[in-house]
Parts: sequence; structure tokens; C-alpha cells
Amino acid sequence: MTERDCPRVTAPLLVVLPVQPGSPPFRVVEVGGELAGTARSVVDVIEIAQQAGVHHLDLEDPDLVRWVGGDQFTWTPRHLR
Repeated sequence: MTERDCPRVTAPLLVVLPVQPGSPPFRVVEVGGELAGTARSVVDVIEIAQQAGVHHLDLEDPDLVRWVGGDQFTWTPRHLR
């Protein structure tokens, strides 16, 4: 089955990409497929969503938010072995 054949394939409004090394570490946030900003905590993700007009954000709803490389509690980079 391909994605177009799947009845429930939707792109979430927000995509929070993996943690990037930095001081402090951060995650890039996309809204509607466009770069919206960087987040250093879940509070920043909420603020970015509010700036995009999303005022009631459920961080655990996969239809609204896709967490890549960790969930809302992941804010340190993963180290490769």
C-alpha cells in the first residue's frame, strides 16, 4: 500500500525536528511545512504554535504535532556510538 492509498495519511500542523547540538541544544520547528523557528524547550514550541494561530495545542496529538528524534521531553542531543 502506498501513502496515497492509505485513508488516514495527513501531515501534522507542527513538525519538531531532532535536537541539534548547541549551547543550549535546540530543535527546529516547522509549521505547515515552513520553517517557523527554533525551540530550546517545550515552552518555545507552544509559543511558536500560538504565533501560528494554534492556541489549543495538544502536544501528544499526532495529527497536530510530529516529534522527530524524540518526544516533547527530549531536549539533549543523542550521541552516536
